[in-house]
Amino acid sequence: MQLSLILACVWAIAANVVAMVPSKSNHWRQAYGLIAVGVPILGYVTYQNGPWVGLIVLAAGASILRWPLIYLGRWIKRTAFKGPAE
Repeated sequence: MQLSLILACVWAIAANVVAMVPSKSNHWRQAYGLIAVGVPILGYVTYQNGPWVGLIVLAAGASILRWPLIYLGRWIKRTAFKGPAE
């Protein structure tokens, strides 16, 4: 198994462990850290294994970090699809 896939699996395990630990901030700080570490790992996986494996790892990461993606989508929808300025 290649190093990039091992790192992606370790990231997924770490994300699941973080999700099990109680947090007063609803895990937002940990989610930002996971995103900061996960993006370079995703690039490394895509570089070593190709775009299809990269898309699979992206889908796995998106399923773990779905709430930041939901809020990002809401923010984009709110800012990009505003009505005409008054």
